Amino acid sequence: MKLLVFFIALFTAHLQYRLWYGDDGSIPQINAFETKLADLRLQVEDKKQRNEVLYAELADLRSGYEAIEERARYELGMIHDGETFFQIIEHSPTR
Repeated sequence: MKLLVFFIALFTAHLQYRLWYGDDGSIPQINAFETKLADLRLQVEDKKQRNEVLYAELADLRSGYEAIEERARYELGMIHDGETFFQIIEHSPTR
């Protein structure tokens, strides 16, 4: 009977060691995985918001020429016939 109690106590101690300090499924490892999962969820949410913005921009580009013209004006410097383009260059005074 004493031998059975000893083995049960030894087995319980082994399970407790694995629970607190083990490599597979220990409490610190679970906490680390939960932290990593929370970070990944934040990244996914950021990507979803970015995708929504891109889908809205894509819908604008497909719906009409105003969005295309706006991008061409700001990114490529497009001007219409009869318009005058002014470029203002600012410089700091020399010392």
